[in-house]
Amino acid sequence: MVYPDTFEGFMVNSHEQWSYFQKQEFKPKPLEDWDVEIAIEACGVCGSDVHTLTGGWGQANLPVCVGHEVVGKVVAIGPEATTVKIGDRVGVGAQVWACLECKICKSGNENYCPHQVDTYNCYYPDKSMAYGGYASHIRAHEYFVFAIPESLESSLAAPMLCAGITSYSPLSRAKIGPGKTVGVVGIGGLGHFGILFAAALGAEVYAISHSPNKEADAKILGAKGFICTKGDGWNEPWRNNFDFILNTTDATDRFDMAAYFSLLTINGTFHTVGISDKAFPPLRTQDMMGNGCSIAASHIGSRQEVQEMLLLAAKLDIKSWVETIDISEQGCKIAVEKVVTGDVRYRVTLVGYDKVFGARK
Repeated sequence: MVYPDTFEGFMVNSHEQWSYFQKQEFKPKPLEDWDVEIAIEACGVCGSDVHTLTGGWGQANLPVCVGHEVVGKVVAIGPEATTVKIGDRVGVGAQVWACLECKICKSGNENYCPHQVDTYNCYYPDKSMAYGGYASHIRAHEYFVFAIPESLESSLAAPMLCAGITSYSPLSRAKIGPGKTVGVVGIGGLGHFGILFAAALGAEVYAISHSPNKEADAKILGAKGFICTKGDGWNEPWRNNFDFILNTTDATDRFDMAAYFSLLTINGTFHTVGISDKAFPPLRTQDMMGNGCSIAASHIGSRQEVQEMLLLAAKLDIKSWVETIDISEQGCKIAVEKVVTGDVRYRVTLVGYDKVFGARK
């Protein structure tokens, strides 16, 4: 590695061998005026990584270095960057750039900027490729670099930067709090955050899952009750009960949507953040007319929401449920395959970066 002109990362070169990682050099984007360079110490493993590696979301720009739940230490900054300083412990989520000039960005919704750059498998305006966190370093615009509160351990903070904010943002925007009843569908990497944050915000939370063996975990996470979706008529006792349902699964294509809609109160919302490789199931207007419910979706969260979430987690000692694996060619393979098989409670974070990349300054 000829630092700072090249970084190293664990990369995949083929969708057919999607879990075969090789340590390779790559050329990062130039360090520009408002950029921050981070020596990575932890990176969460996200379902998005798998969808990208397998080609489930379409052909990737190969070779690809995934990972967008990054925590590390600032080692360089551009001359105009002021929000962090060298030596700070910071995080980067699933977005590294936006124009910050359009009306969407100026409204505090930069996560919906039409010019946004994802953390990996995406081109910057200058045609530089964005590479993710299974790597020695990452560069990002300072606006998408977040101070990590001292009390949050790096391996636990990392998954909050995508999975955590993806669950927190819609809850925050829906003004979930005391007096609201929330159902969280799918008790996995996203769903466990949905329960943690909905409960932390003061809502009455119920876990909704096809896996009855997750009931105990759901209640430890903060759910008041558990609804199992196995069997005919599972929804009947719960009709018109929920103000908000957060759907975190990537299996919505197999849902009986009418049953899920029936759970909502008048003008309640079914909000989905899980993204499947497959199309949404057929929807009938009639299925939403009975209670005037709405269906919605969202994309990660804004800078303000990420900062709010991290402060809330620090204040209330909210901890991700995380399994750590040392980063290596074999470690990356094991991590992404565990996500595919569901052999995770409930996130994996890659650690041990100094062992393979050295102590970077």
